[in-house]
Amino acid sequence: MNLIKTWAKRFAMAILFILALSTTFQSISGVEAKTLVSYAGSGQEAPVFDESLQTFFAHKLKTIGLTFKKIKHSVRSEHLISSSEAVAGAPPKLEDAIDWSQYKKKSVIATGYTAGVESTGKDKSHPAYGITYSGVKVKRDLFSTIAADPRIFPIGTVLFIPDYGYGVVADTGSAIKGHKLDLYYDTVDEVFKEWGKRKVEVFIIKMGNGKITEKELKAMNETESLQVFRQQYIKSEKK
Repeated sequence: MNLIKTWAKRFAMAILFILALSTTFQSISGVEAKTLVSYAGSGQEAPVFDESLQTFFAHKLKTIGLTFKKIKHSVRSEHLISSSEAVAGAPPKLEDAIDWSQYKKKSVIATGYTAGVESTGKDKSHPAYGITYSGVKVKRDLFSTIAADPRIFPIGTVLFIPDYGYGVVADTGSAIKGHKLDLYYDTVDEVFKEWGKRKVEVFIIKMGNGKITEKELKAMNETESLQVFRQQYIKSEKK
């Protein structure tokens, strides 16, 4: 009697286990419980995978694959800087882009000047208005025209002046003697607002040979590798 009860309990537990297992498969694959029960009741071996289960896994694997692609794309995009972000941000500064310690430097007193009466005594009606001692026109650009004592910095000398940029010695002045420079600006307001008078260490990029031409100055300002810095020195309305 006890043996029959024992076998009856085992059989009931087996049925419950099969029902629980079938419910799990049904929730995952959509296979109905009656399908598994019918296999169990007939004594036939129940199939491990049927078409619906294979379809389920194929769909899930595809979804997982797409998810991984999305994750990789999202992570990668966070480390990229688009060209639009570069344009929107602050432009690079020439002061930070080059190792200036490789050049000789000299301490000078630098002031600002314009082409107008206040600096040269000439107005726009004068035939030599805006024309430097070297013959080139005054220019505020990536390479600007500056005045110096030719005994210290011969015409054609190229200097780098921090907070001003490259200066090409193209002019002289009665008050510019010894270690002094006059830096060209378009207006008096710019002279006072952007420079004034300073003691500054300038870097000697190239000593001049006593002359400079418009063609040479233009070529300097169009140096391809330096165009990214040009906006630092030219106002957009001038371009």
